[in-house]
Amino acid sequence: MISETLQKARDFEAQYTPYVSESERPMFHVTGGIGWINDPNGFSTYKGEYHLFFQYYPYKPIWGPMHWGHVKTRDFIKWDRLPAALAPDMPYDKDGCFSGSAIELPDGRHLLMYTGVREEPQPDGSLKSYQTQCLAVGDGVDYEKVQTNPVLTAKDLPKGGSTEDFRDPKIWKEDDGYYAIVGNRPADGSGSTLLFHSEDAFNWKFYGIAASNHHQYGMMWECPDYFKLQGKDVLLVSPQEMSPIGLEFHAGNGTVCMIGEADEKKHLIRENVHAIDYGIDFYAPQTLLAQDGRRIMIAWMQNWDTARSYPKGTRICGQMTLPRELSIRDGRLIQQPVREIANYYGEKIIYKNVPLSTETFLTGIRGRVIDMTVDVRPADGSTMYRAFRIHLAKDGEHVTTIRYKPEQGIVRVDRSRCGFRFDIVHVREFPVYSKHGCIRLRCILDRHSLELFVNDGEQVASFVLHTDESADVISFEADGEVRMDVEKYDLVFDEELRNEAL
Repeated sequence: MISETLQKARDFEAQYTPYVSESERPMFHVTGGIGWINDPNGFSTYKGEYHLFFQYYPYKPIWGPMHWGHVKTRDFIKWDRLPAALAPDMPYDKDGCFSGSAIELPDGRHLLMYTGVREEPQPDGSLKSYQTQCLAVGDGVDYEKVQTNPVLTAKDLPKGGSTEDFRDPKIWKEDDGYYAIVGNRPADGSGSTLLFHSEDAFNWKFYGIAASNHHQYGMMWECPDYFKLQGKDVLLVSPQEMSPIGLEFHAGNGTVCMIGEADEKKHLIRENVHAIDYGIDFYAPQTLLAQDGRRIMIAWMQNWDTARSYPKGTRICGQMTLPRELSIRDGRLIQQPVREIANYYGEKIIYKNVPLSTETFLTGIRGRVIDMTVDVRPADGSTMYRAFRIHLAKDGEHVTTIRYKPEQGIVRVDRSRCGFRFDIVHVREFPVYSKHGCIRLRCILDRHSLELFVNDGEQVASFVLHTDESADVISFEADGEVRMDVEKYDLVFDEELRNEAL
C-alpha cells in the first residue's frame, strides 16, 4: 500500500519534473526527476533489467528528509525514470530512508535493504540519531516495508558499536545464504564494516567484522561494498574526515579501495589500498554483477564540500557517474566506461602523429557531449617535454585544463574557471604511472561533467562543471615538443541522427 507521504512525493515529481529544461540535465548521466540526489542505492539486476535507486529529496535542490528515487536501464546509458520507491513514513524511518542496496529474491520479488533514521530530542536539547536496517519488497515499481522492520538494531551490534553511525547496508547472496556489510563507528571513534548473515534475507545475525580502520583512513566508513573480482576480495568504503596522504588521498570526504584476501570469517587481509577516484566529485560508489559477468560500478558525482554550489535557478542538484566496468591489473582497481557507450557514437574524427608545441586547435575537435582519447609521447622518442595540456569547455571566459608533467608523473586538473560561484576546491593533482613520457587521456564530457580515464583506467578523476554548454572549444598545448594522436566521437542519442553521422 502506498503511503500518503510517498504518494505526495510521486505527485510532486510527476507535476514538476517536466518543467526541468533539458539543458539543465546531462545527456546520459542519471539525475533526479526534480530536486536533490546523492548516494546511489539498490544498484541491482531485476527481471533482466538494471535498477538504480538514489538518495532523493524531490521538493528542493538541497538535502532534506531522504526518499529513494528510482530509474532503470538495459544498457547503463539510456535510463527510464520510475516513481519514487521509498519515503520516510514509518516511526523507525521518519527522518529518512538512508542508503542501502537491493537483490532479486528466488520468488521473483525485489528486496530493498536500507537504513531507517529517526531522531529523538535529548534532555540537553540536542537530537540523537538512531539508525537501524530495514527491508522493503516489491515488483520493480511499488515496494512495501516489511512488518518485522527494523531487522537490525542496536541489539545486533558488537560491543561499543554506535547506534548513531550504523548505516548503508550492501546485500549479496552466496551458497550458504545472504550477507550484508554495514558501515559502523566502533568504540574507538574510527570506522569499521560489520558483516551480517541470513539464511532467508529477512532474519539477520551478526557474523563478524570485515575490516577495521583504527584511524588510518579517515573516520566513519560510509557506503561499504564488498565483492570478489578476479580471485581477489575487494572492499570499497567512503570515509569521512580523511586526512591527506601525499597525493593519493585528499582531505575531507574520500573513497578507498582495499584489495586482498579474506580469511574464513571474511575478514579482509589487505594487499593494496588506494583511492578509487582522484577527482573532486566522487562519493559512495556501489556495484552490481551484470548478467554477462562484468562488475559494474556507479557513484554520486558530487562531494559534500561542493554540493551546495550549483547554478542559480536550477531545479535539480546532483548526478551519477557514468557506470564503469571494473577489473584488477597489477594489484590495482581498473575502471573503464561501460562498453555500451560505443553504441551511441556519432561522427568519428581521428588525427594521427600531430606535432605539437604551441597551443593548437584541430578542425572538428570540439564539443560538450563527447568521448575523446588523446595519446601523447615525446616528439623524437627521447627528448622529454616539460608539460602537456588539454583545454576543455573553453570560450573567452571559461576553461577547464588537464595538465600532465612527465618528469613529476603528475596529472593536474584545474576547473577554477568552469563557472562555479564559490571559492571552493577547484584543483586536483594525482600521481600516474606512465613510462617515457607516454600517456593516454580519455575525456568523457556530458554537458555538466568531465570524467578523465588515465592509461586505460589506471586512474580516474571526476569533476562537475558549471560552464555554459555553449563553451565547447578544445585546444592542445605543450611545453616542449610532443606527438599526439586524437580520436573523438560525438555522443548522439537520437537514433536517426546517429545513423546519419555514421
